[in-house]
Amino acid sequence: MAAGRLIIKTEFLPTKYRGYMLPLSQVFWLAGSLLIIGLASVVIPTIGWRWLIRIASIPGIILIMAFKFIPESARFNVSTGNTQAAMTTLESIAKMNSSAMPEGKLVEPILEKRGRFADLLDAKYLRTTLQIWVIWLGISFAYYGVILASAELLERDLVCGSQPELESEVVVTLGDTEGSQSPCHCHMFAPSDYRTMIISTIGEIALNPLNILGINFLGRRLSLSITMGCTALFFLLLNICTSSAGLVGFLFMLRALVAANFNTIYIYTAEVYPTTMRALGMGTSGSLCRIGAMVAPFISQVLMSASILGALCLFSSVCVVCAISAFTLPIETKGRALQQIK
Repeated sequence: MAAGRLIIKTEFLPTKYRGYMLPLSQVFWLAGSLLIIGLASVVIPTIGWRWLIRIASIPGIILIMAFKFIPESARFNVSTGNTQAAMTTLESIAKMNSSAMPEGKLVEPILEKRGRFADLLDAKYLRTTLQIWVIWLGISFAYYGVILASAELLERDLVCGSQPELESEVVVTLGDTEGSQSPCHCHMFAPSDYRTMIISTIGEIALNPLNILGINFLGRRLSLSITMGCTALFFLLLNICTSSAGLVGFLFMLRALVAANFNTIYIYTAEVYPTTMRALGMGTSGSLCRIGAMVAPFISQVLMSASILGALCLFSSVCVVCAISAFTLPIETKGRALQQIK
């Protein structure tokens, strides 16, 4: 869903505005993140987490019904030969902007074969595709890793000099026999923990101005390699003995950096592929993104329970690999018009 909305926005926005407007959409992602944290702080202590999931699913249902009002990309309609639909969309845009359509006809070769997986592995795009997949997997791994690690660090109360509140700990034993019992120590979030989560989540737009400047002046590749390198550094800093404010600060910066990484790779991926491959390129990248999201809980919760340093070093190492991959991408898309055909 996220990839689809970004493709449509990318194909509607002019080249000079793309690097500004797409990162600003992160504000709405932030609003949703803050809303779910606020709901969790109210719903979980009262009626339970199951009701939180039920309530959180309502906006998605509404969005499904709203899809019918979203216009199809004019670029896509032209590439499929449906020029009349493309003209209708462009005319509605011209009317909305109080301007007139320029004279002429929309002409584009109709491609019968579109969105083939083999095109992503074509010699022209093979290196770019492989490196993009590595970056998407790593960014998703780091993004969901820092979210889950935040909850884990707060639950384990790892602020230096603090003593865990044993009375707020819930112990659940699993297994029928005494020998197979395994205790699960669950520490219920206090109001201060929810405040920490809200503050760190706000960090997702903290670097937006710098992110926009980097994308538009340094370029997509260099900007992404810098933010990925900083992400690796802040993962390591989480292991430093610090105060509660220091922990919040590190989490705040990590959320800001991982959000900036996502902004940049979304823009780059949508720009580097031509229209006939754009949706497939974003879709396959999104699949790698989901793999990273699935692996993250095993590191941020399972491995972290055994070795916090080991988990943080692993997250940092993946970010370093992504930074190198971003820096060596063969194509820079800064100021580049969207490609129509391969």
